[in-house]
Amino acid sequence: MSEEIIQNKVDIIVVGAGPAGVSAAITAARGGKKVVLVERAPYAGAKNMYGGVIYSHAAQEIFPNYKEAPVERYISKHNYVLLSDEDSTEISYKNPSHEKCAFVAIRAKWDKWCVQEAVKEGVYFAPDTLVKELIVKDGKVVGITTDVEDFYADVVIIADGVNSLLARQIGLREDIKPKNVALAVKEVIRLAPEVIEKRFSLKEGTGCAMELVGGPLAQMFGMGIVYTNKDSVAVGIGVSLEDLKTRKVKPYELLDAVKKHPFVAELIEGGELLEYSAHLIPEGGYKAVPKLYTDGAMVAGDAAGLVNNVHFEGTNLAMISGKLAAQTALEAFERGDFSSNTLCLYKKMLENSFVLKDLKTYKDVVHTLSGRAGSFLTYYPAKVNEFFSIFTCADGVPKKGNFQKFTKEFFTKRSLSELFKDAIAGIKIVFGILTVSYTHLRAHETEADL
Repeated sequence: MSEEIIQNKVDIIVVGAGPAGVSAAITAARGGKKVVLVERAPYAGAKNMYGGVIYSHAAQEIFPNYKEAPVERYISKHNYVLLSDEDSTEISYKNPSHEKCAFVAIRAKWDKWCVQEAVKEGVYFAPDTLVKELIVKDGKVVGITTDVEDFYADVVIIADGVNSLLARQIGLREDIKPKNVALAVKEVIRLAPEVIEKRFSLKEGTGCAMELVGGPLAQMFGMGIVYTNKDSVAVGIGVSLEDLKTRKVKPYELLDAVKKHPFVAELIEGGELLEYSAHLIPEGGYKAVPKLYTDGAMVAGDAAGLVNNVHFEGTNLAMISGKLAAQTALEAFERGDFSSNTLCLYKKMLENSFVLKDLKTYKDVVHTLSGRAGSFLTYYPAKVNEFFSIFTCADGVPKKGNFQKFTKEFFTKRSLSELFKDAIAGIKIVFGILTVSYTHLRAHETEADL
């Protein structure tokens, strides 16, 4: 730490310089508070990994000048790909009005830029600083113990990632369970920009985000991704830790299998491997969100399990949760009360935002899908590909016979009881989404009436 903090006491300490932490730090600094942002890596982004997409609405809320940041490509289309052993069905969605809705960034560059912006706002950044534990006195968090010395603050915002040893230390969460986390592995492969744009059918400077289902990931609760950077392509997978443990599968072997699938292999042919990384992703959703506050402390981002894995959203939830935690801290200074009586406002703010509303909307989806992964993520994608194989092929055999065989096998290889369970699961997912959506709509109408 520096001579500027000679008394070892500041207003707010933020632990972790990822999207949640830096958003909290810069928001608090803009509120006139003395803020220290602590990061154990040598620089922000040095150890961070994510799928690849950042959403513009959240970025703009925290960084109005985010377009000055090192953005790789703005996403112009989203593709969803159903894989079988060798074939694939690709669904592509494009909307010109969405071209500035999301962008791809490389975290080592993006996170570093974000911290630089925070420093401009007065945040003191302390990299290469390991926080060993929180300092608790009379049941209240009052500071941190680092590998150098102790430092104190009225509020500590915990944004130390998915494992969050600090949140566990003070009882805000339990040890992470394999069923509530996915292991993601990713490779970044260099390709020339013009090659990327030709292979992904992109205009210059625009990008593509792909989600992959089935194929090498069959029978597991997992999906793959392919995202385009300026001069590289990111290929990755995320698979339930419980599935990896049960099936005794090595994640890098799954990733290699995805890369060798004809659909993916064609996209990355001739590329040069630049980077390999791995990361845990909280998958528990709404039901696994821990207690978010205690006297003197709040927890944000991945540390709080705030990931919407149905929509592959994490960075935007992290940024907004960090902002709301800081706003709660500012309110605590206004009241002169740093206890749970005031910090409970943080949870209320999250409940009124899209963050917890979206997680609540999908609270049963992940559990339902994981229980029927063999159906929704394996069997049906394969049958879709089989259907199109028949539909698009002219082999001198009457189509009627092929389709009759397809229909017969559909019902004989998948028992009526299994089809019934799949139908019930599908209805539960749709009904759950519609019910919560209607509840939100009625709440908004009631607020408008008031």
